[in-house]
Amino acid sequence: MTPADLNDAIVRILATLMAGGKLAPAELPAEVVIERPKNREHGDWATNAAMQLSARFGLKPREFAELLAAELRQVEGISKVDIAGPGFINLTLSAAAAGELAKAIVEAGENYGKSAEMAGVKMNLEFVSANPTGPIHIGGTRWAAVGDSLARVFEAQGAKVTREYYFNDHGAQIDRFARSLLAAARKEEAPEDGYAGAYITEIAERVLAETAEDILSMNEADAQEAFRAAGVELMFQEIRESLHDFGVDFDVYFHENSLYVSGAVEKAIERLRDLGHMFEQDGALWLRTTTFGDDRDRVVLKSDGEAAYIAGDLAYYLDKRSRGFDQCIYMLGADHHGYVPRMMAMCAAFGDEPGKNLEILIGQMVNLVKNGEPVRMSKRAGTVVTMEDLVGYVGVDAARYALTRSSINSSLDIDLEQLAKKTNDNPVFYVQYAQARTRQVEKNAATLGVDLSVFDPSLLNHETESELLAKLSELPRVIASAAEFREPHRVARYLEEVAGCYHRWYDNCRVTPLSGGAVDDVHRTRLWLNNAAGVVLRNGLALLGVSAPERM
Repeated sequence: MTPADLNDAIVRILATLMAGGKLAPAELPAEVVIERPKNREHGDWATNAAMQLSARFGLKPREFAELLAAELRQVEGISKVDIAGPGFINLTLSAAAAGELAKAIVEAGENYGKSAEMAGVKMNLEFVSANPTGPIHIGGTRWAAVGDSLARVFEAQGAKVTREYYFNDHGAQIDRFARSLLAAARKEEAPEDGYAGAYITEIAERVLAETAEDILSMNEADAQEAFRAAGVELMFQEIRESLHDFGVDFDVYFHENSLYVSGAVEKAIERLRDLGHMFEQDGALWLRTTTFGDDRDRVVLKSDGEAAYIAGDLAYYLDKRSRGFDQCIYMLGADHHGYVPRMMAMCAAFGDEPGKNLEILIGQMVNLVKNGEPVRMSKRAGTVVTMEDLVGYVGVDAARYALTRSSINSSLDIDLEQLAKKTNDNPVFYVQYAQARTRQVEKNAATLGVDLSVFDPSLLNHETESELLAKLSELPRVIASAAEFREPHRVARYLEEVAGCYHRWYDNCRVTPLSGGAVDDVHRTRLWLNNAAGVVLRNGLALLGVSAPERM
């Protein structure tokens, strides 16, 4: 019996009580809160439905709880109902009712935990979007892991998600990149405001080798343009390949420059002008963002006619909305906190709802530690630690898991030595090992003749079986809350709890008989539970983009 089953039972009971005149007519709730008691001795599930609904039906919470409890005691599969405090209802399930979940999970397979809660929602999720002027640094790597996992969580809730990368190929940073490549090709020092690192020399040499013309014999402007065009493409190709190897692929690579070439900037300005939010002052064109909570108005077109940075933001957001996205989520780095008010004001200026049509998630810094010392910089990039550095140390699975298992609202310290260990101190190993163990148990069971031909849930009555079943039942709720709060780390922490429950169960309950022993229905039923744990662990790892190895 799942929380959904209990919810449906309570709603049915309320309808019956109203029909029988025991409750005053009122609107039935779509759902009630069903959660685990903090103390498992209080039962398998608890509900605050009495506090939630009593006023609607004109009763005191305790009166309402007693009325509801009397009916719940008649529901098949509920063995005990207690009322605590002002009206909390604690429910204890029979072993058979609790155990039925194991079969339901196995039969649902990869669909267990998914829902249609966000069906029909079209989302644009933009993340990483690192400038094509160097390798992806460790902060961008965190967004790659978190962003892709968040997209998977949304999809598991039924949303249609477009993963988008904003390709910054317009502006001063690209000019500095081109000048840096040209200087490297000439064996000169990098410009004072330019980029350094071995990767700059590598790309400059590739441009020279792959370009038919003799770039170094060109005049300064043409040579710089040649390095800009070829260098940016090579750098971005490398970024795409790094992301792909990290398990992250984007549906759309949106070029910033296209906003200026296509006239999208002018279109956005005209839309805001028509809405009455643009004004001219000191020869410049301004957006009156203070109307919508910003601390000051923003220049969109400077007095010399050059577009300010926000002009591209206006055009890009309007383009996303014109492509039919209901929700646009931007995932930005820790240095963008001051960016949020103007973006929300922009959203409101277009007539949209900040926080609904536009969301901005800010991620905090990542620090790497090895041998007790901070890892300061990359040998290749020179000034930053890159995605390749992290993956080279610990591998893709450990990197993705480590970057996803903590809230984005806190800075993250990653111990590279711990992540490289093949021990239970390493969280990703702990979870993957539990999953691999379910596979090994399944194979050993097949060898010894234990199959799924019998399922008697009443036999799952050991305390570790009750604990494991209770934890497995929580996956749908965990995914839903991860989507609601934009926190995929909830999935990782949950998987560690599942792994702990599974290991405790494995130590106490045998799926296969002892040597020479006969196979019985207990073994067969426990195989269902073993396989159900495997399904939950694999489904959760898939949401994090982490593999589920057969052996470890």
